Amino acid sequence: MTAMFDPNAADTTRPVPPLVHEGPDMPAFISRRRSFFILLAVVILQLLLLSLQITRNNHVPLIRYWAVEVFDPFERALGGLMKVTANAYKTYRNLWHAEQENQELHMQLVAARAQIQQLGEQAGESQRLRTLLDFKSQLPYQTLAAEVIASSPSPLDQPSENSKVLTAVLIDKGLDFGLTSDLAVISPEGVVGKILAVFPHSAQVLLITDPSSGVGVTLAQSRVQGILKGGSNSLCRLRYVMNEEAVGHGETVVTSGLDQIYPKGLPVGTVVSATDGGIYKNITVKPAVDLNRLETVLVVVKPPSSEQQALNRIR
Repeated sequence: MTAMFDPNAADTTRPVPPLVHEGPDMPAFISRRRSFFILLAVVILQLLLLSLQITRNNHVPLIRYWAVEVFDPFERALGGLMKVTANAYKTYRNLWHAEQENQELHMQLVAARAQIQQLGEQAGESQRLRTLLDFKSQLPYQTLAAEVIASSPSPLDQPSENSKVLTAVLIDKGLDFGLTSDLAVISPEGVVGKILAVFPHSAQVLLITDPSSGVGVTLAQSRVQGILKGGSNSLCRLRYVMNEEAVGHGETVVTSGLDQIYPKGLPVGTVVSATDGGIYKNITVKPAVDLNRLETVLVVVKPPSSEQQALNRIR
């Protein structure tokens, strides 16, 4: 059966024409205007040649003048940037050196302060020893210098009225220096206490602030006698002074020598308060010595008895 011819049907036997690019064709554009570009190149070349030959003021070629004008802003910007960078680096280097010098000076300052503190401590110790030796040389009885090496609560293990009160100290002299118990311990400021226990190379000193201590004392102005006992808050109590006795605030209290331990006339403290009680006055005394800052003391050495001297002669 023969197929019928359709005049409106697409002809598939004809080749499809290629797509045409509608944009400008650069090689063709240049080839069509070749004479123009050649003329432009000749003009530019002539200008360059003229600029090489033409000079401005001071015989500067025009091409060089143009080049300077074109590149001068860039050179200025680059020079400014390099200058800023150099200044920043110089500042950083100076700051780094300053920090190093600051650290070295800080270390030197710390070392100098430590040295000054050490020298001050040595000077203070020398002054204390000088004062102690001067006081020792003026005493009419023999004494032995000792250093405080430790502190402790009441050696009798009795609870004091205030647990913060220092009641005993340990000194660096003992049996090796011939010390015995019940020897008075003093300082240039006044009475400290007495030796309670003696060890081979040390001794324990019972301070006058301990409740178990007792010192025979006399009021310097009224000459009234009493017994000084340990109290509270680093203070002492003066006992057995009758109510009718006149006791003034700030009156000096000295040793009476009646206890056979402390030499007569040594400062003990001052009266800070005195009120009437049942029979006896309630008198509070502040010790003459700051017992919380003891460093060096003097032990009053008793001369050997006649019996001991005779025994020593026999030996």
